[in-house]
Amino acid sequence: MITVVGVRFKKAGKIYYFDPDGLEIKKDDYVVVETARGIEFGHVIVGPKEVTEDEIVPPLKKVIRVADEEDFRIHEENKRKASKAFYICQEKIEEHGLEMKLIDVEYTFDNNKVIFYFTADGRIDFRELVKDLAAIFKTRIELRQIGVRDEAKMGGGLGPCGKQICCTTFLGEFEPVSIKMAKEQSLSLNPSKISGLCGRLMCCLKFEHEVYAKLLENMPSVGTLVLTPQGQGTVVETFTLLQMVKVKVKLEDDSEEIFNYKVDEIIVTDEKDPQYEPNAEEEIENDIEDLEENNQEYVE
Repeated sequence: MITVVGVRFKKAGKIYYFDPDGLEIKKDDYVVVETARGIEFGHVIVGPKEVTEDEIVPPLKKVIRVADEEDFRIHEENKRKASKAFYICQEKIEEHGLEMKLIDVEYTFDNNKVIFYFTADGRIDFRELVKDLAAIFKTRIELRQIGVRDEAKMGGGLGPCGKQICCTTFLGEFEPVSIKMAKEQSLSLNPSKISGLCGRLMCCLKFEHEVYAKLLENMPSVGTLVLTPQGQGTVVETFTLLQMVKVKVKLEDDSEEIFNYKVDEIIVTDEKDPQYEPNAEEEIENDIEDLEENNQEYVE
């Protein structure tokens, strides 16, 4: 086992492991570490713990020191310089007429490099822009093209739920999200209603999926024949979180009535009601299932 601490360099960013190297480090400390980009200033999110070699990416770099007052001063100064660099770079982009959108600017802690993050629809020839920026800032310049999800993470904003979007508050890494997850959560398949600020499927579909998948194990699908206390019926609607179903039951006098049941109050058969006709929403879901069977993935 190897002792490590988990360090994050951006709010809700990915957590990286470092060797504490015998230093007294605890959760919520700030540290100075060496990374592939150079010397960096980071926040300890995970206090000292033991992990297996499979959980680390070698080589495991060491923490240089716990941050002192001077390190905090340099970090704050770098943020001020990055803010000024943003406007300077924006002016140069307009001068060169480049079709790119500047998203963020970051100085490495040791001022060895300035990183400019941008989005663009295609490849951009920014060689002249780099020359201008290098002449102004007198240091190494890196222009890094990012995707729409990273743009939303850096920019932030409010999601459809009214809260800060997940990727800026706690979601450290992006994971694949499929339209099937929205279907299993009984959400509208209208893209505008299940897409986040980035235009991709909402990340919350992924981390809520595990709960829904567990609850759906005992949930009959719409159109399934079930046995109820009132007789045999057809499931016409399901309520996954409540673990309830709405069933149309044919009574002894040949009339039909709708009843609500808990899932444990009915017996589910393996048969579908041959007379049941799916609505337009279900037909869309069936089309999606057919596409997924043909390996046409709905993954953003």
